[in-house]
Amino acid sequence: MAATPALAASSVSLELNRFEQKDAACRISLVIGNPGDKALDSLKLDLVFFDKDGVISRRLAVEAGPVRASKTSVKLFDLPDTPCDGVAKLLLNDVTACGDEKDCLGLVGVSSRVKSVEFTK
Repeated sequence: MAATPALAASSVSLELNRFEQKDAACRISLVIGNPGDKALDSLKLDLVFFDKDGVISRRLAVEAGPVRASKTSVKLFDLPDTPCDGVAKLLLNDVTACGDEKDCLGLVGVSSRVKSVEFTK
């Protein structure tokens, strides 16, 4: 039970902030918030993209770390050969690394500012 307060104090938020078409790629902007006092040397995200029919269109593993303590940062990455308007849902399928934390997926909360794209876990 003692691990729960520490985990809550170091929870990380992922906000899908923007989709932007860059040639044939969809550029994705994530705002990462770490209000806790513990930095994460790694934050590896397993992301799955769904089209408007609910069919999986892409899967992408990204390294969003390092994540500094008590800091909000922005990470950009490109989804190659994908039109942004073809993505309707983004699933945080897993967090495969998050420093020395045990429950990486439970550590992260998600939200979306992109009106046409739902971001869930």
